[in-house]
Amino acid sequence: MLMATLAILLGLPLLIWSAERFIHGASFTAGYFGISPLFIGMFIIGFGTSAPEIIVSVFAALQGNGGLALGNAYGSNITNITLVAGLTALISPIAVQSGIIRKEIPILLAITFFSVWQLMDLELSKDDAISLIGIFVLLVAWSIWHAKNDGADTLADEVSKNISKDKTLLKPHLLWLIAGLVVLVISSRILVWGAVEIATYFEVSDVIIGLTIIGIGTSLPELISSLIAVKKGEHEMAIGNVVGSNMFNTLAVVGIAGFIQPVVVETAFFYRDALLMLGVTVALLVFCMGIKGPGRVNRLEGAALLLCFVIYNWYLISTNF
Repeated sequence: MLMATLAILLGLPLLIWSAERFIHGASFTAGYFGISPLFIGMFIIGFGTSAPEIIVSVFAALQGNGGLALGNAYGSNITNITLVAGLTALISPIAVQSGIIRKEIPILLAITFFSVWQLMDLELSKDDAISLIGIFVLLVAWSIWHAKNDGADTLADEVSKNISKDKTLLKPHLLWLIAGLVVLVISSRILVWGAVEIATYFEVSDVIIGLTIIGIGTSLPELISSLIAVKKGEHEMAIGNVVGSNMFNTLAVVGIAGFIQPVVVETAFFYRDALLMLGVTVALLVFCMGIKGPGRVNRLEGAALLLCFVIYNWYLISTNF
């Protein structure tokens, strides 16, 4: 138990640090080679903030812990909306003006509904996983097309401000990109081992560990980057982190893990966790789209999301540990 706890305490900080280094290196490298800032904001940063979930879930599935992989993805999605968006909006209301993000949130809701519908038979089959991966490929293709054909957007402007224009810095950024990826892999292995050991010790399912410890832990890069973005007044990046990460989690993380190992879930997971993920995604859409004017997540709405996070995790911990 002591070694498993140390593995979690060591693995999570390494995971967060390596994800930040990976995103920084990937964003600069893409900008150096002339990749559109809009594509960097829509795809590369979204992929980077979901890198911990992807690698953790792949290793979990390869080791036969498919429940941990699925719990990680869904737990991270719930955390991204309730904790990341909620706490960020509580600190500073998030204005949503980017046309791209306003288009992506309804797509996120459709993807979330589809993934929840797949679990109505309480199984994530290999066919389900393949369909998620197929949608992911289409989403990437759409991101590339949109970035090439419509580069004028507030999200693109905010990304451009954060990409260094110094062309002499490619080598160190490439090294950070590689180092970040290597440490991501190592820390993910450590984290998965520790999580499985803790689940065994407390005699709880690996799904619960994925929803709580791992789901929250792998969402910390999104939390940190969103708080930094809002502090800089870059609201589009703050909400874009959440939307992009949830898309990747639902399609790539769940899809790849389910393809490696199909997962059978309990009824409680569907009615408690999957439907909650769908519900908070609907709430995010309502808040961000706006009714009579520009969308924004205000402090009251942020507090409501944050309260949802606290109640949900309190319930999971109090009923399972």
